[in-house]
Amino acid sequence: MTAKKTLVVNEALEPLIVRMRGQRVILDADLARLYGVTTKRFNEAFKRNRTRFPVDFAFPMTQLEMVNLRSQFATSSSQLIDFKHEKEIRSQSMTGSHGGRRYLPWVFTEHGALMAANILRSEQAVQMSVFVIRAFVRMREQVAAKEGRIWSAGACSRFVVSGFAAMSKAAASRRTPKIAVAGTGASTSQAAYRFHRHQQDMIAP
Repeated sequence: MTAKKTLVVNEALEPLIVRMRGQRVILDADLARLYGVTTKRFNEAFKRNRTRFPVDFAFPMTQLEMVNLRSQFATSSSQLIDFKHEKEIRSQSMTGSHGGRRYLPWVFTEHGALMAANILRSEQAVQMSVFVIRAFVRMREQVAAKEGRIWSAGACSRFVVSGFAAMSKAAASRRTPKIAVAGTGASTSQAAYRFHRHQQDMIAP
């Protein structure tokens, strides 16, 4: 593997993957760079093979999604190693020569990223697609682990609360209130027992 390919592999790919419409996706310009082609060539190959990309493989961004994505990139501190270069690529791919909007980018899901590597048919695209797919898998695993920890913490809290409630209820049912009878020093249960015996003695012949 060449030095250039090694640099690309060593950078964190997860920051390139964003969540959109309930799916994790990667931009066409990012895939083009990773696969070693220009964004123009990438999109030309994509258009020629458009029927291979159903909606769960790729879809175009809306204007609002583009604004939100730019906001995310502006506030993120963990983007590409060569962030300036990537910013230039995105700027060229999304604006015309006179600064007007030329087109809104397409984004690709995990399946779409793999299909894009297949239609490019280059060695770098095939090799890099493995790393891209692994990045998608790692993100799924991280999210699943986080959701699992949240569920476990919630279940543990509910178990503790219900356990304390059950213990308190059981303890309350076992306690017999004893109220001292004035002047006797005996509890109500003891006084009742003595009164009952006294009544029996009076009735007995």
